[in-house]
Amino acid sequence: MRRLAIIGALAACLLGSAPFEAAADEKTEKALEERIRRLEKLVDELIKHEGQEAREGKEKEKEMKAGEQPLGVGSTGSGKLIYAKPFVSSPRTTVGGYMDLQYRLFNSSKSTGVGQPGTGNGSSSFDQQRFVPFFYSDITDRLKVASELEIEHGIRSKSNEGSGIEVSLEFATIDYLLREPINFRAGIILLPVGKFNLLHDSPLNDLSDRPLVATAIIPSTLSEAGAGFYGTFYPTRLSKLDYELYVTQGFNGYLKNGTPVITADAGLRDARQRVSTVDDGLDNNNGKAVVGRVAFSPILGVEVGGSGYFGSYDPASKRPLAIWAADWTFQRGPFELIGEAAWVYARDNSKDLNGTPFVDPTSPAGHLLPQRMDGYYVQGNYHFMPQFLRRWAPSYFTEASTFTGVVRWDQINTNSEFSDTKRERLTLGLNFRPISDTVFKVDYQFNFEDGKNNRIRNDGLVLSVATYF
Repeated sequence: MRRLAIIGALAACLLGSAPFEAAADEKTEKALEERIRRLEKLVDELIKHEGQEAREGKEKEKEMKAGEQPLGVGSTGSGKLIYAKPFVSSPRTTVGGYMDLQYRLFNSSKSTGVGQPGTGNGSSSFDQQRFVPFFYSDITDRLKVASELEIEHGIRSKSNEGSGIEVSLEFATIDYLLREPINFRAGIILLPVGKFNLLHDSPLNDLSDRPLVATAIIPSTLSEAGAGFYGTFYPTRLSKLDYELYVTQGFNGYLKNGTPVITADAGLRDARQRVSTVDDGLDNNNGKAVVGRVAFSPILGVEVGGSGYFGSYDPASKRPLAIWAADWTFQRGPFELIGEAAWVYARDNSKDLNGTPFVDPTSPAGHLLPQRMDGYYVQGNYHFMPQFLRRWAPSYFTEASTFTGVVRWDQINTNSEFSDTKRERLTLGLNFRPISDTVFKVDYQFNFEDGKNNRIRNDGLVLSVATYF
């Protein structure tokens, strides 16, 4: 069509080049008629050519579409059916993830607390802590799928009992986006109990080990199968209100033989659905849990959140378990103050399934199993970058690079009725981020653990590197 427009313009120019006054001249009139005939012939040829090109273009488009079909479609060979998937013809999935490696040097080979790895048979060890592939798909503008597969301590053989290796589907969700205030989510959901469980990735955090409250009281990663809604409101021009609310499977507080797993040593970690002993990972009772979080940000840099979890943890669905949590984030310039507190009540966990008082096998003092737990952490961060380093080595210390000094205080009690189950930790850290997604960390921990007759000190150094990919 562009060619036709050009010819039309040329014709107009040719016709307009002879003044109307010359029409009386017979010779001039014949010359104009000849020019018009030639132009008409040329226009006809161009119209035919444009039509032929259009037909050929449609044929090529059909051939391309046919070539894009999955190899198994329309084929009689069953071997090609593995390719008969919609994503083969139109890939739309992003693959990424994160990983971290630690070197731990402690005063003893003892574990450094609930949920933290020991150092094997010695006080010095490398540990491939986590390798976590991430998969994200845009099915449509409204349908999204996201999932993570977590591999912990993956260098060890899976057949090596007691090695601590763990391979699990951390979360896998289908989101249907309705409007910003309300969206639907279903699948294996990362539970919104406290903020740290939602932001537990190693590259995001400024210290190597997770807070104690996030390993025993709210055992991250805490995820369960379920469904619910989430969204965001804007009460004022500057403020924001986020919420999540789900119905999920619930904790399982007992092994198949009736042995309780909520203890002072492990906290709630062994009662999570992802490590449940129930066949096929199904619910251990007919009850379901309700979990939710509301976070309010009145201004940029300030957020306060509250979370709640309520469900039953026993096979008869008669013993309720409740978790309450509060979290906070305050940022001002290079300074940042974050933290979280949590409280747990597992009614009648001090008794076995027959109602008989049950002594905690992990308690050196012979306490009954815990019914109440509590804990918190407070962490201060200071972000900085000396300008002389940027002048000295600008290719290493760029505008995206930063150092962070960190101090964190942890305290938990996995059996709140007794003081000798309390554990405390002071961590001092310094890390360097060449870019925001990669971090090199140096931490020193002062661990205080109450024993039966005396206070145990188990201090140590942790070096680690973590990155998204």
